[in-house]
Amino acid sequence: MKGILICGHGSRDPEGVRGFKELVGLLRERYPDYMVDYGFLEFSHPVYAAAVERMYVAGVREILAIPAILFAGAHAKNDIPYEMNTLQSQYKGLSIRLSRHIGITPSILKLARQLIVQAGGTGDLSDACLLVVGRGTSDPDANADVAKMTRMLWEGMGFGFATTAYIGVTKPLLQEALPLVDLLPYKRVIAVPLFLFTGVLLKKIYAQLEEYREQTEKEVLYTSGFECDELLLETIDERIREVEIGRPEMNCQLCKYRTQIIGFEEEVGKEQVGHHLAVKGILFEEDEKLEKGNKVVRGMKKILGI
Repeated sequence: MKGILICGHGSRDPEGVRGFKELVGLLRERYPDYMVDYGFLEFSHPVYAAAVERMYVAGVREILAIPAILFAGAHAKNDIPYEMNTLQSQYKGLSIRLSRHIGITPSILKLARQLIVQAGGTGDLSDACLLVVGRGTSDPDANADVAKMTRMLWEGMGFGFATTAYIGVTKPLLQEALPLVDLLPYKRVIAVPLFLFTGVLLKKIYAQLEEYREQTEKEVLYTSGFECDELLLETIDERIREVEIGRPEMNCQLCKYRTQIIGFEEEVGKEQVGHHLAVKGILFEEDEKLEKGNKVVRGMKKILGI
C-alpha cells in the first residue's frame, strides 16, 4: 500500500494549521488510491513521526513525502530529509521517497498573477511598484528564488518597478524597504507575500503594510496567501509525479551545502541534522493517538509522557 505524506512546517496560528489541513483534505479527494496523511516540522501536531507511525500501522510500506515548502532553505534541504531518513530507518520494510520543494513553476506564477489581479492590480501597471515579500532564510539560494520570482512577475506583468523584501532573517527587512519604496515615483504599491497560508508572519506583514498605508499618499494593495487554489494543487501534482517516477530532482548548483558560495564557504558538506526538537508539537492530538505502533515511537511517547 502506498501513501502520500504532506510535510508541513507548522504554525503557532490555528488559522494557518486549518488552511494546511484543508489542503490535505483536497489531496485526499484527489488521490483516493493512496493513504494521504500529514505532519509538521515544528509548532503544530502531529509531528512527522506520528504521521509515519499512523501510516505504517495502516499497512503503508511506501511513502511519497511531499514538502509543502515554497523555497529550498534549510527546512527543505536539511531538516525534512533528516527527519525522513531517520524515520525510514525505524520501520522494517518501509521506503520513504522525498520530493523536492514546491518552487517556482508556471502554475505558481499564474497563481501569483491571479492574486495580484484579485487584490486590484489590473490595467496598466506602469504606475505601480511591485513589492514581493519572502519569509527570509539563512540560505542565499532560497532568498534568491524570492528575488527571481519578483523579476519574473515584474517583467511578465509590466510593473513600473519591483523590489524584494523579507519579514525576517535576511535583508532588506520589510520595515526597511517601505521607506525606500515611498520615495519612488509610483502611485501604487502592490505587495505580494509569498506564503502558502496565513499565520504569525503573514499577519505581521499585513500589520506593517497597514501602518505604512496610514503614513503614505500612495495606494497600498496586498494579496492573500496562496491557500488551496487549484494552481497550487497542480504544482503538488507535478511533485508527486516526479517522485513516483524516481526523478525528484532539486537544483543543487547554488546550494551552500554542496558548493562554495561566497560568504558561506564553511557550510559545504555540513552534517545533516535536525534542529527543531525544542519546538516540535506533540506526536498526536488527543483524539488521534494510537494504542499500537512502532516500539521506538512508543518509547519516545513514554519518555515525553504523552
